[in-house]
Amino acid sequence: MFVSSAKLTFYIPQAHSLKDKRQVRRSLVDKARIKFNVSIAEVGAQDVMQTLAVGVAVVSAQASHARDSLDEIIRYMENNADAELVDIEIQ
Repeated sequence: MFVSSAKLTFYIPQAHSLKDKRQVRRSLVDKARIKFNVSIAEVGAQDVMQTLAVGVAVVSAQASHARDSLDEIIRYMENNADAELVDIEIQ
C-alpha cells in the first residue's frame, strides 16, 4: 500500500469574509471529490479569509499510480479553483 499526500495553499483575493472563503472551498473540494474519489480536507488557515489550505490523500497499490493520481488532482484543482494556487507541499 502506498500513500501520496499534498498540502495545497490557495490565495482567494475576492474573499472578503469567511463565508466567501467557505463557498470557494466547498465548490473546489466537492468537484475534486466527485471527479477523483479522494480524501480532501481543509487543514489550516481556517480563520484567514483569503487563504485556503487543503490536504489531499491518495492510496494505491502502486507508488507510481498514487503519485500520478496526485499530480492529476493537483492540476485539476489548480485549473478549476476560483483562487490562485500559491504553494504545494508534497509528502
